[in-house]
Amino acid sequence: MIKKHLITCSVMLGLLLTAKMFIYSTPATFDNYLKTIQGAQNDEFSIEPYFNTLSFANETLPLGDQRIKLKMNAILSAHSYEALQTSKLHRQAEKWFPIIEPILKQYGIPADFKYVPLVESGLQGGTSPKGASGYWQFMPQTARDFGLKVTTELDERQNIRKSSIAAAKYIKSLYREFNSWTLAAAAYNIGEGSLKRQMHKQSQDNYYKMKLNRETASYVYKLISMKEIIENPTRYGYNNRASRLLVNANAESKSLFDANTGRNNTSYPQILKN
Repeated sequence: MIKKHLITCSVMLGLLLTAKMFIYSTPATFDNYLKTIQGAQNDEFSIEPYFNTLSFANETLPLGDQRIKLKMNAILSAHSYEALQTSKLHRQAEKWFPIIEPILKQYGIPADFKYVPLVESGLQGGTSPKGASGYWQFMPQTARDFGLKVTTELDERQNIRKSSIAAAKYIKSLYREFNSWTLAAAAYNIGEGSLKRQMHKQSQDNYYKMKLNRETASYVYKLISMKEIIENPTRYGYNNRASRLLVNANAESKSLFDANTGRNNTSYPQILKN
Protein backbone atom coordinates (compact mmCIF):
# COMPACT_ATOMS: atom_id res chain seq x y z
CA MET A 1 0.00 0.00 0.00
CA ILE A 2 2.78 2.40 0.96
CA LYS A 3 4.55 1.50 -2.27
CA LYS A 4 1.44 2.35 -4.28
CA HIS A 5 1.16 5.74 -2.54
CA LEU A 6 4.81 6.46 -3.26
CA ILE A 7 4.33 5.64 -6.95
CA THR A 8 1.21 7.82 -7.12
CA CYS A 9 3.01 10.72 -5.40
CA SER A 10 5.98 10.37 -7.73
CA VAL A 11 3.73 10.50 -10.79
CA MET A 12 1.90 13.58 -9.49
CA LEU A 13 5.16 15.30 -8.60
CA GLY A 14 6.48 14.60 -12.09
CA LEU A 15 3.34 16.04 -13.67
CA LEU A 16 3.59 19.16 -11.49
CA LEU A 17 7.23 19.70 -12.44
CA THR A 18 6.44 19.24 -16.14
CA ALA A 19 3.52 21.66 -15.92
CA LYS A 20 5.70 24.20 -14.12
CA MET A 21 8.36 23.95 -16.79
CA PHE A 22 5.72 24.38 -19.52
CA ILE A 23 4.21 27.41 -17.78
CA TYR A 24 7.58 29.16 -17.51
CA SER A 25 8.80 28.22 -20.96
CA THR A 26 5.64 29.03 -22.97
CA PRO A 27 5.61 32.83 -22.45
CA ALA A 28 9.14 33.18 -23.85
CA THR A 29 8.26 31.07 -26.88
CA PHE A 30 4.98 32.88 -27.40
CA ASP A 31 6.70 36.28 -27.03
CA ASN A 32 9.15 35.30 -29.73
CA TYR A 33 6.26 34.24 -31.94
CA LEU A 34 4.48 37.54 -31.37
CA LYS A 35 7.66 39.47 -32.14
CA THR A 36 8.06 37.54 -35.41
CA ILE A 37 4.47 38.26 -36.47
CA GLN A 38 4.70 41.90 -35.38
CA GLY A 39 7.97 42.32 -37.27
CA ALA A 40 6.41 40.97 -40.44
CA GLN A 41 3.44 43.28 -40.05
CA ASN A 42 5.73 46.25 -39.44
CA ASP A 43 7.70 45.42 -42.59
CA GLU A 44 4.52 45.20 -44.60
CA PHE A 45 3.07 48.45 -43.32
CA SER A 46 6.37 50.29 -43.61
CA ILE A 47 6.26 49.63 -47.38
CA GLU A 48 2.55 50.16 -47.95
CA PRO A 49 2.30 53.85 -46.98
CA TYR A 50 5.14 54.71 -49.37
CA PHE A 51 3.51 52.76 -52.19
CA ASN A 52 0.29 54.64 -51.57
CA THR A 53 2.06 57.97 -52.19
CA LEU A 54 3.17 57.03 -55.70
CA SER A 55 1.37 59.09 -58.32
CA PHE A 56 1.61 60.70 -61.71
CA ALA A 57 0.37 64.29 -62.09
CA ASN A 58 -1.44 63.93 -58.73
CA GLU A 59 -3.35 60.88 -59.99
CA THR A 60 -2.54 58.04 -57.59
CA LEU A 61 -2.30 54.34 -58.37
CA PRO A 62 -5.42 52.29 -57.58
CA LEU A 63 -5.06 50.78 -54.11
CA GLY A 64 -5.63 47.17 -53.18
CA ASP A 65 -4.64 45.70 -56.55
CA GLN A 66 -1.74 43.31 -56.03
CA ARG A 67 -1.08 43.04 -59.77
CA ILE A 68 -0.51 46.79 -60.05
CA LYS A 69 1.67 46.81 -56.94
CA LEU A 70 3.89 43.98 -58.22
CA LYS A 71 4.25 45.63 -61.63
CA MET A 72 5.10 49.01 -60.07
CA ASN A 73 7.70 47.47 -57.76
CA ALA A 74 9.26 45.53 -60.65
CA ILE A 75 9.64 48.65 -62.81
CA LEU A 76 10.97 50.67 -59.86
CA SER A 77 13.60 47.97 -59.33
CA ALA A 78 14.51 48.11 -63.01
CA HIS A 79 15.32 51.83 -62.59
CA SER A 80 17.40 51.46 -59.41
CA TYR A 81 21.11 52.16 -59.36
CA GLU A 82 21.74 48.45 -58.86
CA ALA A 83 20.07 47.81 -62.23
CA LEU A 84 21.34 50.83 -64.21
CA GLN A 85 24.76 51.39 -62.59
CA THR A 86 24.83 55.04 -63.72
CA SER A 87 23.60 58.49 -62.66
CA LYS A 88 23.38 59.67 -66.27
CA LEU A 89 19.61 60.27 -66.06
CA HIS A 90 20.18 62.57 -63.08
CA ARG A 91 22.82 64.52 -64.99
CA GLN A 92 20.49 64.89 -67.97
CA ALA A 93 17.71 66.09 -65.65
CA GLU A 94 20.05 68.68 -64.13
CA LYS A 95 20.95 69.92 -67.59
CA TRP A 96 17.53 70.14 -69.25
CA PHE A 97 14.85 70.43 -66.55
CA PRO A 98 15.55 74.16 -66.05
CA ILE A 99 14.42 74.66 -69.65
CA ILE A 100 11.51 72.20 -69.68
CA GLU A 101 9.85 72.99 -66.34
CA PRO A 102 9.03 76.68 -66.96
CA ILE A 103 7.50 75.82 -70.36
CA LEU A 104 5.24 73.16 -68.86
CA LYS A 105 4.21 75.57 -66.11
CA GLN A 106 3.46 78.31 -68.61
CA TYR A 107 1.06 76.00 -70.47
CA GLY A 108 -0.58 74.62 -67.34
CA ILE A 109 0.93 71.14 -67.68
CA PRO A 110 1.76 69.20 -64.48
CA ALA A 111 5.48 69.16 -63.75
CA ASP A 112 5.54 65.34 -63.80
CA PHE A 113 5.43 65.48 -67.61
CA LYS A 114 9.06 66.60 -67.56
CA TYR A 115 9.85 62.91 -67.11
CA VAL A 116 8.37 62.08 -70.53
CA PRO A 117 11.53 63.00 -72.48
CA LEU A 118 13.63 61.07 -69.95
CA VAL A 119 11.57 57.94 -70.68
CA GLU A 120 11.30 58.65 -74.40
CA SER A 121 14.92 59.44 -75.21
CA GLY A 122 16.90 59.78 -71.99
CA LEU A 123 16.89 63.49 -72.88
CA GLN A 124 19.45 62.79 -75.57
CA GLY A 125 17.48 63.31 -78.78
CA GLY A 126 18.16 60.86 -81.57
CA THR A 127 15.78 59.18 -84.02
CA SER A 128 13.94 55.89 -83.58
CA PRO A 129 13.57 53.24 -86.31
CA LYS A 130 9.92 54.36 -86.69
CA GLY A 131 10.96 57.96 -87.40
CA ALA A 132 10.23 59.53 -84.00
CA SER A 133 12.94 62.05 -83.21
CA GLY A 134 14.22 64.55 -80.69
CA TYR A 135 14.04 64.83 -76.94
CA TRP A 136 10.26 64.30 -76.95
CA GLN A 137 10.38 61.73 -79.76
CA PHE A 138 7.87 63.42 -82.06
CA MET A 139 6.74 61.75 -85.27
CA PRO A 140 7.22 64.15 -88.22
CA GLN A 141 3.54 64.96 -88.84
CA THR A 142 2.70 65.40 -85.14
CA ALA A 143 5.67 67.75 -84.84
CA ARG A 144 4.40 69.83 -87.77
CA ASP A 145 0.86 69.85 -86.37
CA PHE A 146 2.17 71.57 -83.25
CA GLY A 147 4.37 74.15 -84.92
CA LEU A 148 7.73 72.51 -85.49
CA LYS A 149 9.61 72.66 -88.77
CA VAL A 150 10.70 69.27 -90.02
CA THR A 151 12.57 69.39 -93.32
CA THR A 152 15.72 67.91 -94.75
CA GLU A 153 17.53 71.13 -93.85
CA LEU A 154 16.04 71.81 -90.40
CA ASP A 155 14.51 69.54 -87.78
CA GLU A 156 13.19 71.52 -84.80
CA ARG A 157 12.43 68.30 -82.94
CA GLN A 158 16.10 68.51 -81.94
CA ASN A 159 15.60 71.97 -80.42
CA ILE A 160 14.94 71.48 -76.70
CA ARG A 161 13.03 74.74 -76.22
CA LYS A 162 10.85 74.58 -79.34
CA SER A 163 10.13 70.88 -79.00
CA SER A 164 9.14 71.36 -75.33
CA ILE A 165 6.68 74.09 -76.33
CA ALA A 166 5.22 71.77 -78.99
CA ALA A 167 5.02 68.94 -76.45
CA ALA A 168 3.22 71.18 -73.95
CA LYS A 169 0.64 72.12 -76.61
CA TYR A 170 0.20 68.49 -77.61
CA ILE A 171 -0.21 67.26 -74.01
CA LYS A 172 -2.73 70.01 -73.33
CA SER A 173 -4.79 68.92 -76.34
CA LEU A 174 -4.66 65.30 -75.12
CA TYR A 175 -5.89 66.31 -71.68
CA ARG A 176 -8.81 68.20 -73.21
CA GLU A 177 -9.71 65.04 -75.11
CA PHE A 178 -9.36 62.49 -72.29
CA ASN A 179 -9.85 64.63 -69.17
CA SER A 180 -7.13 62.64 -67.40
CA TRP A 181 -3.41 63.32 -67.20
CA THR A 182 -2.69 59.60 -66.95
CA LEU A 183 -4.65 58.87 -70.12
CA ALA A 184 -3.00 61.89 -71.77
CA ALA A 185 0.39 60.33 -71.02
CA ALA A 186 -0.74 56.97 -72.39
CA ALA A 187 -2.08 58.67 -75.52
CA TYR A 188 1.23 60.47 -75.96
CA ASN A 189 2.82 57.05 -76.26
CA ILE A 190 0.25 55.09 -78.27
CA GLY A 191 -1.56 57.89 -80.09
CA GLU A 192 -4.98 59.30 -79.26
CA GLY A 193 -6.78 57.34 -81.97
CA SER A 194 -5.43 53.99 -80.81
CA LEU A 195 -6.16 54.74 -77.16
CA LYS A 196 -9.74 55.81 -77.93
CA ARG A 197 -10.33 52.60 -79.87
CA GLN A 198 -9.06 50.51 -76.97
CA MET A 199 -11.17 52.44 -74.47
CA HIS A 200 -14.26 51.87 -76.60
CA LYS A 201 -13.42 48.21 -77.22
CA GLN A 202 -12.80 47.48 -73.53
CA SER A 203 -15.46 49.84 -72.14
CA GLN A 204 -12.77 51.10 -69.80
CA ASP A 205 -11.35 54.55 -69.04
CA ASN A 206 -8.92 53.57 -66.27
CA TYR A 207 -5.41 53.24 -67.69
CA TYR A 208 -4.29 50.84 -64.97
CA LYS A 209 -7.12 48.42 -65.73
CA MET A 210 -6.79 48.46 -69.51
CA LYS A 211 -5.09 45.81 -71.64
CA LEU A 212 -2.68 47.68 -73.90
CA ASN A 213 0.43 46.83 -75.87
CA ARG A 214 3.47 46.05 -73.75
CA GLU A 215 5.15 49.45 -74.20
CA THR A 216 2.06 51.55 -73.44
CA ALA A 217 0.96 49.26 -70.61
CA SER A 218 4.21 50.03 -68.78
CA TYR A 219 4.56 53.65 -69.90
CA VAL A 220 3.01 55.48 -66.92
CA TYR A 221 4.73 53.05 -64.54
CA LYS A 222 8.03 54.08 -66.14
CA LEU A 223 7.17 57.77 -65.72
CA ILE A 224 6.45 57.20 -62.03
CA SER A 225 9.68 55.22 -61.66
CA MET A 226 11.66 57.97 -63.36
CA LYS A 227 10.07 60.52 -61.03
CA GLU A 228 10.95 58.41 -57.99
CA ILE A 229 14.61 57.83 -58.83
CA ILE A 230 15.12 61.52 -59.65
CA GLU A 231 13.26 62.88 -56.62
CA ASN A 232 14.24 60.15 -54.13
CA PRO A 233 17.58 58.91 -55.49
CA THR A 234 19.12 57.59 -52.28
CA ARG A 235 16.09 55.35 -51.69
CA TYR A 236 17.00 53.55 -54.90
CA GLY A 237 20.73 53.31 -54.31
CA TYR A 238 21.96 56.50 -55.98
CA ASN A 239 24.60 58.55 -54.17
CA ASN A 240 24.23 61.95 -52.54
CA ARG A 241 25.54 63.74 -55.62
CA ALA A 242 22.45 62.57 -57.51
CA SER A 243 20.32 64.23 -54.82
CA ARG A 244 22.18 67.53 -55.23
CA LEU A 245 21.71 67.50 -59.00
CA LEU A 246 17.93 67.85 -58.70
CA VAL A 247 18.26 70.61 -56.10
CA ASN A 248 20.51 72.55 -58.47
CA ALA A 249 18.13 71.97 -61.38
CA ASN A 250 15.11 73.17 -59.39
CA ALA A 251 16.93 76.30 -58.23
CA GLU A 252 17.95 77.16 -61.78
CA SER A 253 14.43 76.46 -63.06
CA LYS A 254 12.94 78.93 -60.58
CA SER A 255 15.39 81.59 -61.65
CA LEU A 256 14.32 81.13 -65.28
CA PHE A 257 10.62 81.59 -64.62
CA ASP A 258 8.77 84.56 -63.16
CA ALA A 259 5.69 83.18 -61.42
CA ASN A 260 4.04 86.59 -61.30
CA THR A 261 4.19 87.38 -64.99
CA GLY A 262 4.37 83.85 -66.34
CA ARG A 263 7.33 84.91 -68.45
CA ASN A 264 10.91 83.81 -68.58
CA ASN A 265 13.45 85.93 -66.74
CA THR A 266 16.06 85.06 -69.32
CA SER A 267 16.09 83.75 -72.85
CA TYR A 268 16.31 80.02 -73.45
CA PRO A 269 19.40 78.76 -75.22
CA GLN A 270 18.79 77.53 -78.73
CA ILE A 271 19.91 73.90 -78.73
CA LEU A 272 20.20 72.41 -82.20
CA LYS A 273 21.64 68.97 -82.71
CA ASN A 274 24.08 68.54 -85.57
